[in-house]
Amino acid sequence: MIKHTRLALAAAAMTTMLAGCATTGGGYYGGQPQQYPPQEEQDGMNRTQRGALIGAAVGAVAGLLSGDDATERRQRALVGVGVGGLAGGAIGNYQDRQERALRERMQGTGVDVVRQGDNITLNMPNNITFGFDSASLQPQFHNVLDGVAGTLQEYNQTIVEVAGHTDSVGTDAYNQQLSERRAAAVGNHLMGQGLMRDRFILIGAGETRPVASNDTEAGRAQNRRVEITLVPIRS
Repeated sequence: MIKHTRLALAAAAMTTMLAGCATTGGGYYGGQPQQYPPQEEQDGMNRTQRGALIGAAVGAVAGLLSGDDATERRQRALVGVGVGGLAGGAIGNYQDRQERALRERMQGTGVDVVRQGDNITLNMPNNITFGFDSASLQPQFHNVLDGVAGTLQEYNQTIVEVAGHTDSVGTDAYNQQLSERRAAAVGNHLMGQGLMRDRFILIGAGETRPVASNDTEAGRAQNRRVEITLVPIRS
């Protein structure tokens, strides 16, 4: 929690630096407009420095990467097929109960459970998810995901965004593909436990959303992660 608070403060401090051009982030189901540093500032940065600035200022406080439009479309589709939505104070109460259930199930697994408003994000670090340069789930990670799936089955009034992230080792294109394959591996495992496919948004962020410096191995290990964000379906 301290780490996320520190990043949020850093993001606020850099707000005035991010008045550059708007662009659109990528993913399986589209992105959302993001503010990046002006081109002249980017030209003076290497890729690691640029990624760290973008990640701290945008990704660390965004939580959900797929954007409001994508989640709203998914919400409408789910309500249309009979999945009930939540309204008013029921939303917070529902997510409070789901958060408690996830914290109990994730205790001792190394998974960090973070609450951001009405959304819940599970930060799954590299040491329990995938080997280096791999999109194959590590054997010990299966039990962790099964615990997540059990909670998602009980609390089925949520959209599930699975986002893959990498460090900066390798090319941008390769890391983007690797992050997408990792998101797909996690999402497919969860869907294989009987969860409705229409609840899921799978997205790869590549190396663009670091939560630590890529200049050290410890920082790169933190950046190699999968984040699962649970968004309540609103009526």
